[in-house]
Amino acid sequence: MAMWSMLGERPVDMCHWESFGKGWLGDVNSHLKLENTSEFTAPYGELPDLTQTNPDHDIVFTWNGTTSGVCVPNADWIPDDRTGLTFNDATSAVFAMDIDWSKVDVTTYSWQKVMGGEGAHGMLILSPRAVERLESYTPEGRALPKIFRMTKKGKLDEALFKGATINTPSMICVEDYLDALQWADSIGGLPGLIARSQANLAEVATAVDKYPWLNFLAKDEASRSSTSVCLTVDMEAGKLKEMIAWLEAEDVAYDIGAYRDAPDGLRIWCGATVDSADVALLMDWLEFAYEKFSK
Repeated sequence: MAMWSMLGERPVDMCHWESFGKGWLGDVNSHLKLENTSEFTAPYGELPDLTQTNPDHDIVFTWNGTTSGVCVPNADWIPDDRTGLTFNDATSAVFAMDIDWSKVDVTTYSWQKVMGGEGAHGMLILSPRAVERLESYTPEGRALPKIFRMTKKGKLDEALFKGATINTPSMICVEDYLDALQWADSIGGLPGLIARSQANLAEVATAVDKYPWLNFLAKDEASRSSTSVCLTVDMEAGKLKEMIAWLEAEDVAYDIGAYRDAPDGLRIWCGATVDSADVALLMDWLEFAYEKFSK
């Protein structure tokens, strides 16, 4: 929605290091058909050199690579005096990572990740500079469906940010999200949420240090995700699939296999709604399962 409405005014730097970021690149090249784009990429488990991006360009990136377990450690690489906009997919980062909001102009996230709300609800946060772009730039020859339009008569349609909807969403989902926010406030707000996610990551790190056959996919500790924790296992791929299926059949863990485009391994959700004691128990189960299936 944001890319369709705002990209094309200037060159675009596309940064990706996992499948969802690569999907945004595909949209820009194949659907928006923008010509003046640059690609900054790295293999799974690594970050590209983001300092090589141009602050006079628009920059599109994911704060946390959900399918690789690699996140940007900070926004120091984004200059305060940039003239381009930053487009930040923070789906699995918001409420679990410390985001410098002065450095991001367009941010998207969803309810179902760190706060554990219902799926299919995308949220959009715009900086004043992003609003200025919406009001001053109209992509030439680009048809926008009604659901993508954020301006009315050349000005930001503020009703969209005050509760107006095109289709009526489930009010039960809204109440569920409000309840999640109240819970977050009761445990200390954002610092409390970040602390819970970091505690979960620490339990996994303890296991990685303990078991020589278990490793983080993220090579650099500074860019290691605390939410979508991705691991590699020293085990033949077929055996690993059997182990994952057995853990699910035993009601130990569900859907912890690596994402379909990622290297073989495990992906464990360690967001703030997860208790660290449960992560510790899962690590014990992984040891038992490894011994069972590696023989």
